[in-house]
Amino acid sequence: MQHKDLLTRFSSTTENQQKAIFNTLFIAGNKLQTLFDQRIPSLTLKQFMLLAIARQSPEPLTFTQLGELLGCSRQNIKKLAEILQEKGFVRLEQSPHDTRAMCLRPTPRADTFFQTDFAQYRRDLCYLFEVYTPEEIETLFTLMSKLYAGIENLEKKGCQ
Repeated sequence: MQHKDLLTRFSSTTENQQKAIFNTLFIAGNKLQTLFDQRIPSLTLKQFMLLAIARQSPEPLTFTQLGELLGCSRQNIKKLAEILQEKGFVRLEQSPHDTRAMCLRPTPRADTFFQTDFAQYRRDLCYLFEVYTPEEIETLFTLMSKLYAGIENLEKKGCQ
């Protein structure tokens, strides 16, 4: 059975479409992780995402804050951060706001990576999205933003 066959099979009702969307998100995430892990040899996709988010923040974020942004535990962030430190991409340091919390700060090696190796990542993103029109990308962006709202809704409902 092909992925297209599964989508066709699940297109009959809203409930089936919801199931297909959920399954597709999971499968797409796995496929993207596998592809990018193979294409960017110096970093895994998870390490890359952590580094990219850390670089975008105007101030160092704690492991807890980074975990919330990436959707994983503080412990997972700590493991990823330690590997990035071993590779020379970040320094781990105490939070200026909470002496019990650790933050990561990108190093010059991270800057060099984004100036050089990052070009391959950008090319791959172009290949990934070249099948979309600009209008479709805008729609997908809007729908992915709504997906985050749905995830937050699920988190709230799960806590009751």
